[in-house]
Amino acid sequence: MFLYMVAELSALQQIITALTGLDGLPAVIVECAVTTAYTSFGGFKVSFITDTIQGAMVIGLIILGVITVGAKTDIDRSLIDSSGLLKPSLLGWQLIYILPVAILTNDFFISGFWMRTFASKTDKDLLVGVTVATVAVLIILTLVGVAGLLAAWSGAWDGSPDTGAISFFLLLEQLPAWVVGIVLVMVVSLSTAAFDSLQSAMVSTASNDIFRNRLNIWYIRAAIVLLIIPVVVVALKSPNILQIYLISDLVSAAIIPVLVIGLNERFYWWRGFEVVVGTIGGLLTVFIFGTIYFGNAQDGAYLLLLENGLYLNDWSAFGKSTPFYYYNTGLTVSKGAFVAAPVGGLLWAFGACGLRLCFQWVHAKVRRRRFDALDRPLPQTADSSPGIETEEVVETIPITHSVEASGKAKFF
Repeated sequence: MFLYMVAELSALQQIITALTGLDGLPAVIVECAVTTAYTSFGGFKVSFITDTIQGAMVIGLIILGVITVGAKTDIDRSLIDSSGLLKPSLLGWQLIYILPVAILTNDFFISGFWMRTFASKTDKDLLVGVTVATVAVLIILTLVGVAGLLAAWSGAWDGSPDTGAISFFLLLEQLPAWVVGIVLVMVVSLSTAAFDSLQSAMVSTASNDIFRNRLNIWYIRAAIVLLIIPVVVVALKSPNILQIYLISDLVSAAIIPVLVIGLNERFYWWRGFEVVVGTIGGLLTVFIFGTIYFGNAQDGAYLLLLENGLYLNDWSAFGKSTPFYYYNTGLTVSKGAFVAAPVGGLLWAFGACGLRLCFQWVHAKVRRRRFDALDRPLPQTADSSPGIETEEVVETIPITHSVEASGKAKFF
């Protein structure tokens, strides 16, 4: 969530600079002060209200953008062919793998999603909400993505990877001043609504997951306020928004595959030890892969940090180099990290599982005890309340040995 907050403030600062030419730091500071104030007193309920405003702002921004861009934007047809954006490319095929892996695994760590999920009254309400949101997001992303093409073909975007994330606003910058003014107000409102959700989610995560609601909530909120200071500093030093998200995506790609295995009842023998080793091993695999492929440890470390962003002059995932040219910059996408992280993490995790079982087997033999590491835990049953009749249908599973479930996950 720290990286999400950094990305949000960095995007706001860049957009304000692009649309007005002014320094975006004052707006960033004001946003942090305002959101901190009302989330401290209103909590997550205020975030729900701002989300409603955010939804209306998004719709208004898209409608305004579509109408004004369609009426005022001039396309330079000579840039259409030279950009190569309508031609099949290696980059496009690579992104078919990268985007699902990065986004799917990363969404597991967005606390705002989970808080809204558990706030749903019924499963039906959740299903309806997710369906409506999916359709809306699909439409919005399609329109914003097409705006990127128009920005390139109109000359608003020069092809620089550092400004690619705000190409939509670079396109709007060429519109009349009154449109830019309205867009600027909407952008600040959208950023504020997103930032307060991240603040509320961080407070909730720290209070419930870390301190188990044993620490006064105001101490946690004070800590979050102090945390905002380095967030602002890092945001101002991080001009590439995409790189910020890619770092969190890479960590998620290493963690989530080994984590979700333990959610399946068939893998009842999976332990936290495997998750920790798999996560560290996945990131270590990225470093090892980068060191071997590039021939030195420094570039291997840069691959871990995605120092060069999403684009590198190689096809490193499959061990060969194929340049992809766009605006004569010779950029290609390097997705070796997003292959090495999940695959390496799973290999390390299963290897750790095997070593753990071997150790426990030897330990049981030395202590002359029965080896029970692979025993299926007995399902926990809740006691029926007085006066309430319950009827349960329990599937009969033939098992030789079993152990009583304690309700706490085992690390080793």
